[in-house]
Amino acid sequence: MSGRSDRILVVDDQASMREFLEIMLTKEGYQVLAAEDGEQACGILDKETFDLVITDIRMRNINGIGVLKKAKDRSPETMVILISAFATPETAVEAMKEGAYDYIPKPFKINDLKRVVKDALTSRALPAEEGKGPRSRFHFDSLIGESPQMRKVYDLIQRVSRTRTNVLITGESGTGKELVAKSIHHLSDRRDKPIVVINCAGIPEPLIESELFGHRKGAFTGAVADKEGLFDVADGGTVFLDEVGELSPMIQVKLLRVIQERTFTAVGGIDVKTVDVRFISATNKDLEKEVIHNNFREDLYFRLNVIPIAVPPLREREGDLPLLAQHFLERFSLQMGKDIKKISTYAMDILSHYPFPGNVRELENIVERSVALETSNIVLPESLTLSTLRRGVEKKGRRMGDLGPEGIPLEKMMADVEREYLIQALDVAHGSKQRAAELLGITLRSFRYRLEKQGIAGGEDS
Repeated sequence: MSGRSDRILVVDDQASMREFLEIMLTKEGYQVLAAEDGEQACGILDKETFDLVITDIRMRNINGIGVLKKAKDRSPETMVILISAFATPETAVEAMKEGAYDYIPKPFKINDLKRVVKDALTSRALPAEEGKGPRSRFHFDSLIGESPQMRKVYDLIQRVSRTRTNVLITGESGTGKELVAKSIHHLSDRRDKPIVVINCAGIPEPLIESELFGHRKGAFTGAVADKEGLFDVADGGTVFLDEVGELSPMIQVKLLRVIQERTFTAVGGIDVKTVDVRFISATNKDLEKEVIHNNFREDLYFRLNVIPIAVPPLREREGDLPLLAQHFLERFSLQMGKDIKKISTYAMDILSHYPFPGNVRELENIVERSVALETSNIVLPESLTLSTLRRGVEKKGRRMGDLGPEGIPLEKMMADVEREYLIQALDVAHGSKQRAAELLGITLRSFRYRLEKQGIAGGEDS
């Protein structure tokens, strides 16, 4: 893995940015050399090799793409990060084709740059076969993530998979409850038998009894032949009852009998069938409240909820967002025949500030849409349907009213709003801190202080 003896070449024709990067990276423990333009950088690269090159794109004589090509010609293993206040999809395409690791627009957050530098050096130190997308340690069966919250879920899956006990999986829509159920089945001794998924909300009420238990010829109009039910199909395996809270009272009674006695009778039949199935259920409802309001049978609830597993929403899974986004990126790039290798740091920053009310399923849809729209080989912010995401961020960070019983993180919300306006002001002012300060109605000194507090680098005082 990378160490703090890594050598970094910083290239920028703006003295303030060059000096800032040199000081910041040196404090992080790296060996740093700075070049004042592309020509000087190429001269240095003729004589020395570096683990990482950080270069601005727009420079006189030789630009950042030229430095990138020189660095890669000299040492293909050298990682290169490009920085620019004038990011365009065309430049990003060229940069990534030439082997750039990432493409970061100015202004940027200091912590974001530190993270990208660390990731780039770590990626350089990995064997070639390990540097392609999420590592196996991020996977648990078909689930992806390494957050403490998900590790608790993995631990429960491992423990319950060895038993035949019924499991109730709870969580918001889109969190991956079905994947948890399938993981339990795949790790159990029933793995060679089927897992039958039953969407309790997706089968019309008049048909659900026949679908579950089967029917005999002539049992009702349209029953022209005997039909096996889903419980017949699942014999020896697992039944996954998704949206179990949507079952009608009549079906709840019949289901309770199957769970208690492992027997059932087909619609229109008289023979009692015995079935060996394990029940895993899932719901995004609070079934305890449904029991209190007489919408769900208490005895059935206790039969289903022997072992509860709560799947956390994406917003509570710290660190899992980049892993999931990269996984979806690789999958959809392959499906669509595109060579999109990564999501840009700025695009990932936008994703990280979005609350994802639709959880992992919503992230999957956003990445799929981004891959479909992207014309370069790196996902840029323009492909993230920014209006939708920004509305989500604004709803999370700026909405007035509806305080709610749990309150709000006021300091963080105000900091998020301040940060967005600081970045917007620098963009409108084309990097001039003085002009940006005027746009926000504050002094240059106050503007500099706020940038430092928010960890935002970039721009010139003039």
